[in-house]
Amino acid sequence: MRTEQLEYIAAVTRLGSLRRAADELRLSQPALSETVRNLERELGVDLLERKRSGATMSAEGRELLPHIVGVLEAVDRLRVAAGEQHRISRMVRVGTVNAATVPLLIPAVEDFRAAHPVTQVEVVGAQQTDIHRALSEGGFDLGLVNHLDGDDTPAGFESTQLLRGRPVVCLRPDSPLAARTCVSVDDLLTQPLIAMRTGYVMHRFVHRLLGHRGSSFAYSTDGAEMGKLMVAEGLGVTVLPDFSVVGDPLERQGTITHRPIEGDTTRVLLMLQRRRAESVPRAARDLHEVFVRRARHLGGTLTPPG
Repeated sequence: MRTEQLEYIAAVTRLGSLRRAADELRLSQPALSETVRNLERELGVDLLERKRSGATMSAEGRELLPHIVGVLEAVDRLRVAAGEQHRISRMVRVGTVNAATVPLLIPAVEDFRAAHPVTQVEVVGAQQTDIHRALSEGGFDLGLVNHLDGDDTPAGFESTQLLRGRPVVCLRPDSPLAARTCVSVDDLLTQPLIAMRTGYVMHRFVHRLLGHRGSSFAYSTDGAEMGKLMVAEGLGVTVLPDFSVVGDPLERQGTITHRPIEGDTTRVLLMLQRRRAESVPRAARDLHEVFVRRARHLGGTLTPPG
């Protein structure tokens, strides 16, 4: 067994494809595939499930993944102790639903990189179901997802509440609704409404809020970041968690603002999730701690729910 075989398995798991892993590792795909198969024969386990859509960790592979990561980290520690300057840099992959973690995500990543200058952080926008699948298969180390208060958290994950907020109407400061202290559902329907696509928590919330009037959407989009940009450009208003708007660069520039929804007491939770495992990569543990620390700071800067 060679260290590079374990590196190759980690790359295929992270990227979800033999082809993408081969490109990143600068190997031919047949050479990478043969190396992985040799390791599987040596271990007597099929580590990967190979499908037309890509390669994912098998159930047996997921059981072994913490041990593989542990070996690679031990090799890194050995290289550092030996004074090697060009050690292999690790990568931490974070899946986020985009509702918007920008005021939290950017400072957290900056703090983490200051302490881990050779570790790459890859941030991938995805829907919640895709994040959960990638966490289960080892493709993501951490996931940032939204829950409505009372939602069940999925089994098999460690979930940490980072922020607790409420849905608000995101609008331009020059919108007619900005003159109000809160926005009613009837008020909301006087403006073109930008909704999140199916699969997002805020899509579910807005449908519940509007009831049978949920077909009144003027636009739908894939994630809060695009929704806020559309609001900033004057296309309409959208509904997002307040922690998605407060501290956002567009809000700091005065391009967007927000108002509470009249009579609504719903709470939205921003959760940090990771797969339950005996061994968690040190970099992922450290980034998890940074998120928790930054969330405590950010929570104190949000407007208290009224």
